[in-house]
Parts: sequence; structure tokens; C-alpha cells
Amino acid sequence: MSLSIGNRIYKTIHRPPRELVEKFRHLPSSNIGDMMNRLFNMQADIKPYTKDVSLLGTAFTVKAPEGDNLFFHMAICLAEPGDVLVVDAGGGMERSLCGEMMFNEAVGRGLAGIVVNGCIRDVDSLHTLHLPVYAKGVTPQGPWKNGPGEINTPVCCGGQVICPGDILVGDADGIVVVHPGDAAELAEAARKKFDGEQRRLEENHRGVYPDVSSKWASQIEKCGAVLFD
Repeated sequence: MSLSIGNRIYKTIHRPPRELVEKFRHLPSSNIGDMMNRLFNMQADIKPYTKDVSLLGTAFTVKAPEGDNLFFHMAICLAEPGDVLVVDAGGGMERSLCGEMMFNEAVGRGLAGIVVNGCIRDVDSLHTLHLPVYAKGVTPQGPWKNGPGEINTPVCCGGQVICPGDILVGDADGIVVVHPGDAAELAEAARKKFDGEQRRLEENHRGVYPDVSSKWASQIEKCGAVLFD
């Protein structure tokens, strides 16, 4: 009997309710990440290649060999509207895994975005597509289509473990990963933080700057710093 490990596809995943996902709409990734003790943001090498388009959706995962996009193509066919394709290609930088043709197909199928732990190409086409795309880099070199691979198993991207159905929130700063079980409480906490920061910014715009020196002095004192006149 041959093992299927590393060569399997799960068509069905558990997605959180759409109304729960939508609670994160218009919330900055930084606010959400801060409320998870800054431990669930993807690393900076996963960069946005679409300007002025935010990312929000549920993870639909692909694990692929470096430079091979066979299972990536299949995932586009299997994913549902609102899904974000997260492709772990081992961070390979030698070959791109997708380009304009796949971007257009993803848009046509209503997908919410693409995140690639590897390279993409045809980035100019993203200027006219309403599709959030994040990747590690860009190269014109095309991919192989040999497999094997996996669809809808846990993957690693940007230093984070991504499971099928996780909620991904991205903006110009990067992407934060939300596990559905934490989502309701987290969305409320992040919203409060965001609203509080907006109130403070409005005060700043009016020339009001609260004296917070005592707060920082207390923190600095804990560091053992010495203050000289």
C-alpha cells in the first residue's frame, strides 16, 4: 500500500460564518496583531503586490514543491468565493507559481486573495485587478506542473502556521492570522483599540496631546535606566 502523505487533497473544509469574518473588515492588521500579543503576524518577507486593496477571507491551503504549481491550479478550481489561497512553496525564489492568467481566474471565481510563500510574475496586471496578492518575491521564470502536493492541510507561510478555514486579514502592512475560535472576542477587542486610536488621532489633529511622560517614565524605570539633568 502506498502512503498518500504529501500527495492528498481535502475538498471540504470548515469555514467560519461569513458574518464573523466580516467583523474584521476595515480593521488594521496592526491593531488585530497587537491584541494577540504580536505573535500572529506574518513576517515582512510576505509583501503586498496590489495597492489600495485589503485582504479578508478564509484560508484555502496548498502545499507544493518549490517551483511547481500543479496543485495550485487545482486549488483555484476547488476554492469557493471568499477564500484566500495560501500556497506554501517552501519559500522558493527560482520560479514563479502564478501570474496574470491565474490572477484573472481567481477574480472570476470570486476568490478573496492569493498569498504565496514563493514567487509570482506578471505583477503589472495587478494594477487593474481587484485582487489582493501577497508573495515573497517576483521572477519571470515559469513553474513546473509535476506535483506532488497537498490541498487543505496545515501549511507554513511568513513564519505562521495556517490551517484551512483560518481568517486572514491583510493590508499594506502585511497579514495577520486569526484562528476562528478566537475571532469573536478578538474582533471586539481590536475594534475597541482601533476606535480608541482614532479618538486620540482626532485630538492630535486639534492640537491636543495628552501628557503620557509618566507612563513612559515608569516603563523606563523598570529597565534600570539612569536619568541625568
